[in-house]
Amino acid sequence: MGTLKAIGLFLLLLTVSLAGQAAAAEPAIPNYWDDKERLPKPDLSAVERVRFLTTIDFPPFNFLDSEGRLTGFHIELARAICRELDIVARCQIQGLPWGELDAAMDSGDGEALITGTAISAAARERYTFSRPYLRFPARFVVPRASTLSEPMHKALTEKRIGILAGSAHEAMLRSYFPAARPVTYSRLDWLYRDLRDGKIDGAFGDGMRLSFWLAGSGSNNCCRFVGGPYIAPEFLGAGLAIAVKHDDAVLAQAFDYALREINVKGTFAELYLKYFPVSFY
Repeated sequence: MGTLKAIGLFLLLLTVSLAGQAAAAEPAIPNYWDDKERLPKPDLSAVERVRFLTTIDFPPFNFLDSEGRLTGFHIELARAICRELDIVARCQIQGLPWGELDAAMDSGDGEALITGTAISAAARERYTFSRPYLRFPARFVVPRASTLSEPMHKALTEKRIGILAGSAHEAMLRSYFPAARPVTYSRLDWLYRDLRDGKIDGAFGDGMRLSFWLAGSGSNNCCRFVGGPYIAPEFLGAGLAIAVKHDDAVLAQAFDYALREINVKGTFAELYLKYFPVSFY
């Protein structure tokens, strides 16, 4: 690997802050905020209502529980934001089908989307976004007995790494870890089976999805994360942020303030570990 490629890989690796823990401790909590930064608290006294619109079928972010109540990571995060901004009495959360969200915002039925709306150039023409509150890193998973370790770009030489064919993670693996030998799969369950059975040296993919597999019975406790986390917006996108109407910058700034305070006070860490007990960081 050339010097420029090595530098690019170094920049790719996100140094994640740990909330009150040593750098090597687990679980790792993602933190995208500068501890020295101070954001002003916007005045929302003139705002009559803040209604968050979300979906009902995207667990663990938004879903209906056994009693039909809307719950999930996004729901609790929205409530925490409202408490931080002292607008609980004016705060509402409504679940809608994904296809109805944009129309609901256009008609004034909501002030904010907390749904996972992609932060694209087209979306920015329609919405103003808060800063990202959660990004999805790529991760390597290997058998527990594996000796693979950082620096991964060297350790992966000639190693057979399972990857979902045609995915952004395949493109990322080929670009940043060219010494690896990608083994492509058309189905994740086939990839997981071969990893569990020791037919490949490891797998590379979405950290959140891999964390759910590691925590589930399907993995048979076979494997663990190694290396990373790797953040690459050019392959994986900018992450999750709250969208507001394009002309409502004050509300977006208020969400930035609340999100930072929630992180500093440890509320975000509590929610993250509640819904993602196997940290994908």
